[in-house]
Amino acid sequence: MAGLSRRSNRLPTCLFTLATMAETVQDVSEADKRHLVELVKELRRSNAVLRAETDMYERYISRLDPRDLVPQPLSDSLGAAAASQLEIGGGRGRKMKTRTTALEQLQRLTLEQKCDVAQRELDETKEDLEKLKESSERVLHNYKATLEEADIQLVEVKKASYEFDRDVAKVLREKRGVMMGAEKVIRYFEDRMRAKDTLVEKLRLKNAALHVQKRKLQLQLRQKEEMGEALHEVDFQQLKIENSQYLERIDERNQDLLRLKLLAGNTLQVLNSYKKKLQSMTCESKLLSSDITSRKEMLVKIEEETLQAEEERAKAETLNRKLRGQLADFRVPQVLQYITAKASHSQLEQSVRAWERKVEISEMALKTHTKTWNKLKEAAGAGPVTAW
Repeated sequence: MAGLSRRSNRLPTCLFTLATMAETVQDVSEADKRHLVELVKELRRSNAVLRAETDMYERYISRLDPRDLVPQPLSDSLGAAAASQLEIGGGRGRKMKTRTTALEQLQRLTLEQKCDVAQRELDETKEDLEKLKESSERVLHNYKATLEEADIQLVEVKKASYEFDRDVAKVLREKRGVMMGAEKVIRYFEDRMRAKDTLVEKLRLKNAALHVQKRKLQLQLRQKEEMGEALHEVDFQQLKIENSQYLERIDERNQDLLRLKLLAGNTLQVLNSYKKKLQSMTCESKLLSSDITSRKEMLVKIEEETLQAEEERAKAETLNRKLRGQLADFRVPQVLQYITAKASHSQLEQSVRAWERKVEISEMALKTHTKTWNKLKEAAGAGPVTAW
């Protein structure tokens, strides 16, 4: 670790060198400037490498036990270098430059030691990554289980909401005047509570059976341990692998079950939609049947009217032919005969009107005499006389 201290001491020297070069950069040529830029880049790269090595050494030292960091006499070159570093730190080594350079060479880590430190840090980093991966997988598994549980609960809530809307709310909306709505809602919730109680009882029995199975397995394991058949690490690894396989199968079955539940929910929705379509088509079919019946009746009436019109047309044609025949046989009378017939016709009409007037007067006189006679008969005590 002494090389770490030496590299840390070189940083201020490099910075001082850079500052000195910055002061004299105006006096150098263009080629020297490019050389200085390349030198600065190289120093930056070496500083980045040193910083990475320093971070790695600090992590390595932080993992060690503080008691192992106490300097002890060692036989190898690293122990000699550490002892020399302690002696130099305690004295005034800056006065002898050549001796300090030789000791610094002894304080450097060998390539094998650097590889050992890097390999240990790599192994520690891999272990940390594995632990982080395991913890992340556990957290991810917990989140997946939570999401699956939430999805199952959401499906159950949707199913319960649909059943409530189908069995209670829809009936109440269609029959608003019914007074049994509250009783229907209470009966629905009582049925749901009874179903939940039944499910809880089933789960309780299943939990009790699992507890009994767990006690049996523990008893078998205890008996195997007493008989000297204790499980080894390989058996535990095999059980762990089998457990992971069973968990994967359980997850697959849960996924299949969830998918089937979703498929059943979708199928139920499709079935309800088809039922609604069937109901609407049935109503439409009834309307069309009534329309067809009314149109058939109208067609029968039209046919009857058509037959009647044909009969009337035939009668009209017969009358027309008769009138045409009479028109063809008609002979115009002479003028004197027409005038004589017209005058006799007028006289006859006048006589008819005169006689009709006389008849009306006679009827009025008869009614008057009948009333008088009836009054006389009533006065005499006899019944009324009816008129002719």
